[in-house]
Amino acid sequence: MVPLLLVLILALLLFGAGFALKALWWIAAIVVVVWLLGFLIRPARTGGGRGRWYRW
Repeated sequence: MVPLLLVLILALLLFGAGFALKALWWIAAIVVVVWLLGFLIRPARTGGGRGRWYRW
């Protein structure tokens, strides 16, 4: 009975970790797309050059 419970707990943990990792991959992909769009859509500076879209 104990090995069965351990296997079920392990399967539940792995399923939860797999779901979390898949969600993190989607979040990372969205962040990369927004980051790349920030480089493409930058406001022009007053001197005519391209400005930075971030403040650091």
